[in-house]
Amino acid sequence: MTGAGPLAGVTVVSVEQAVSAPLCTRALGDLGARVIKVEAPGGDFTRYYDDVVHGLAAHFVWVNRGKESLVLDLKSVQGTRALHLLLERADVFVSNLAPGSAAKLGISANDLAARHPDLITMEIDGYGSGGPLSHKRAYDLLVQAEAGACAITGLPGEPAKPGPPMADVCTGLYAALSITALLVERGRSAAPHSPAMASVSMFDTMTELMGYALTYTRHTGVDQQPAGMGSPAVAPYGAYETADGHTVVLGTTNDREWQRYARDLLGRPDLADDPGLATTADRVAARERLDAEISRWCARHTLQDIQSAADTAGIGNSKLNTPSEVLRHPQHTARDRWFEIGTPGGPTMAPLPPPVLRGRRAPMGDVPALGEHTESILRELGLITMELTTMSEESANSDT
Repeated sequence: MTGAGPLAGVTVVSVEQAVSAPLCTRALGDLGARVIKVEAPGGDFTRYYDDVVHGLAAHFVWVNRGKESLVLDLKSVQGTRALHLLLERADVFVSNLAPGSAAKLGISANDLAARHPDLITMEIDGYGSGGPLSHKRAYDLLVQAEAGACAITGLPGEPAKPGPPMADVCTGLYAALSITALLVERGRSAAPHSPAMASVSMFDTMTELMGYALTYTRHTGVDQQPAGMGSPAVAPYGAYETADGHTVVLGTTNDREWQRYARDLLGRPDLADDPGLATTADRVAARERLDAEISRWCARHTLQDIQSAADTAGIGNSKLNTPSEVLRHPQHTARDRWFEIGTPGGPTMAPLPPPVLRGRRAPMGDVPALGEHTESILRELGLITMELTTMSEESANSDT
């Protein structure tokens, strides 16, 4: 099995922070790209959210393994010069700075297209350009609220933010997908390269993820209410307490499954034959009645018995797990899905990336210390020792 991914030979340079752009570039690194993370003298602020991973923040460890950390003061002449020397050799540039910051630093997509016409640029922002919110700072919760995701999560009258940072994560993945597509296009074209400028906004991403809810509302005029562990679209579909203190999640997605659910799992042919429960819409309208019946049944059976019976009946089921239970989940253990990586303070475990490429292993490099690769990268660029000393002094002065 080789550790060289399909993007081996591609160099990605990023001026990034937080989650969306770092996850984008980490995904590219998982596919074999070399990722050089340009950090300000103080470093990416997510390094310091907490100190639970040997003194480093869990957020930072999650999205920054396998990268090289280059500290540059992009407000200085020397720092800007070094960045442009690096971009002359790079294939992709990714950024997710605050609104207007890239232009002030002279590294907006238009600036780079003029100076580095062969470079693929990806700008990740909050709300996209040209709108009344384009100037606003955007964080995951803010964008999820603005896009309506919080209104359909939780319970009626009790909106909630989805646990994982969906706006950040999915924006980063859309950005990585777009970059990969542009690299493929460039590789197939015999014509001289023209500037390839792309952007992905968190608001547009969350609007895409809201596709079902928005389509439903457009055609009904109804804002669906959140259903906790259920779904406003189908029923029965939810979480139920078991006799041994666990929570089982059971669900159906069509009328045929409902028949098996009622007859073979619950042993209730009367429910299966009830004309008032024949269609998905009927069952959604009768959600409270069905949940009460299923809750009573689950309360009389253990988790193992329920899941065994559901598997036999061909009904989808799962167990509601906590994060600590997922860390020791037998599905991960049996498939050897955890991998040891290094951090500046010591080793930790990370899950392998979701894509499984036969015959290849994701690089799974270490999490870099702040500026760990600065000297080696600057020497690679041909900058002399005096310039290295000058840049180090500038960085130190700007940090005080």
